[in-house]
Amino acid sequence: MSIQAINVRNQFRGKIKAIIDGPVVSEIDVETPAGIVTSVITTRSVKDLGLQIGSEVVALVKATEVSIAKI
Repeated sequence: MSIQAINVRNQFRGKIKAIIDGPVVSEIDVETPAGIVTSVITTRSVKDLGLQIGSEVVALVKATEVSIAKI
């Protein structure tokens, strides 16, 4: 299966820099031109997708709310 189109507008192409494996969920750090994007996904998905350090990926970000705090 290949994706022909997607409605997520915030897309960051990059390479996996680090994977912190957990028993149920894992953290994936993706190095992008905009900086590091971290995703928390199931460890099963990490294995099913064959993700490893150096893999080229696209981080897709879709949020229903983005909060801003003044500092």
